[in-house]
Amino acid sequence: MPSSNTDPCFLPAHRLAAEIAARRLSPVEIVEAALARIAAHDPKLHAYVDVYVDDARLAAEAADKAIRSGHAVGPLHGVPIALKDLIDLEGRITTGGSMVWCERRSPDTATLARKLIAAGMIVLGKTHTVEFAMGGWGTNQHMGTPWNPWDLEAPRTPGGSSAGSGVAVAAGMAPWAIGTDTGGSVRLPASWCGLSGLKTTIGRVSTYGILPLAPSLDTPGPMTRSVEDAALLYAVMQGADPLDPRTLSAPAPIDPAAGMRRGVSGTRLARMPEAEREGCTPEMLAAYDAALDLLARQGAEIVDIPLPCRFADATTATGRIIGSEAYALIGELVDNPALPIDEAVRPRIQLGRTISARDYLAALAERDQMKRGFLAALDGVDALLTPTTQTPAVRVESVDQSTTPAHFTRFVNLLELCALSIPDGFTRTGLPLSLQIICRPYDEATAVRIGWAYQQVTDWHERHPPGLDG
Repeated sequence: MPSSNTDPCFLPAHRLAAEIAARRLSPVEIVEAALARIAAHDPKLHAYVDVYVDDARLAAEAADKAIRSGHAVGPLHGVPIALKDLIDLEGRITTGGSMVWCERRSPDTATLARKLIAAGMIVLGKTHTVEFAMGGWGTNQHMGTPWNPWDLEAPRTPGGSSAGSGVAVAAGMAPWAIGTDTGGSVRLPASWCGLSGLKTTIGRVSTYGILPLAPSLDTPGPMTRSVEDAALLYAVMQGADPLDPRTLSAPAPIDPAAGMRRGVSGTRLARMPEAEREGCTPEMLAAYDAALDLLARQGAEIVDIPLPCRFADATTATGRIIGSEAYALIGELVDNPALPIDEAVRPRIQLGRTISARDYLAALAERDQMKRGFLAALDGVDALLTPTTQTPAVRVESVDQSTTPAHFTRFVNLLELCALSIPDGFTRTGLPLSLQIICRPYDEATAVRIGWAYQQVTDWHERHPPGLDG
């Protein structure tokens, strides 16, 4: 698990931006290095649905000329990025991970993509997703499952649904990427691919032009190599959009980097209840406990708080909402046996067929009650800390598709909280482990502050998968 401080393919995005500003690297060099790496490794890793080779090169040349002539549009001009295959780019095919939509051309460009391009970022291509974004393991029966680069011998779960984004960043095929998170789909691949992934609060980032799964829960988020990168990308992503009413009622945008370097001294961080440790592997728990100890040594107070329900209870309620809303959107597709729908995804969405309007409204009411209870429990603490997943990545062949790995993540979406997942260790066999930092709605800045402090005294986030050099 070497660390790379010189290869542009493994430099964090904020370092790439600094190298471009200092004229030590050009956008052309960075994009060419990324494209070469994609050509070398993506045939095996299968992170990308499509790579925009010619357009990325043209954009890099244009960025280079603009920057050299003093016309940089901002500090991220020339930095490449990958987009999950749910995000519309006008005229481009966006499949949502489904063969049913393999020829669907985007009618418009997503607001989020417009923001990234306006900041000067260069889109390398689209990354694979679980079909319709409905699944946490990262598998896709018809379009192929991305290969988790931390084990090149046996296929392991990359995490879903933003599987390709996780693999692309972990393998050095993009410095950062966009995922979406309905029940953990940014944080699960962040956990299993060794990344920093930020689940944003509903309304922080426009979802206009992003194929929906469950609109009351869907949130786009950055998937990066460091917390600093996550803060930098999130600052560009957020903001009000008349095309997404949820963004108009959200608090004013913040710069999460403004207080990022304040440290954790004086913060109160809650550990998860003892009962929630059940089901976690010993290595995941050891890394979690060590992370809490390290934060305590940095000045944080680690406290125990009672929670109003088990995480599994929230998982069940989340599933009912996702099933209902997803079935309302694409029920006619999954109910058609002639269409090539993933055999694991079809029954998940068809669950919505059995949920009545009364049951759906009851689930929303239950969510509101749970939200009040959790916010009361979090009163007086800055964050609740859990592992991101109960286990490290498992072999794809052993996945039970009737289950979900989202034990620690779904309730965050249900309760409209925000959360940051960061690497906090590795197993004896070299698989990433992950810590989840959960904060109140719209308090991404605190999650970033805690995560940044942790990464100042650890190097887990600087490591990259072995066997992928060159």
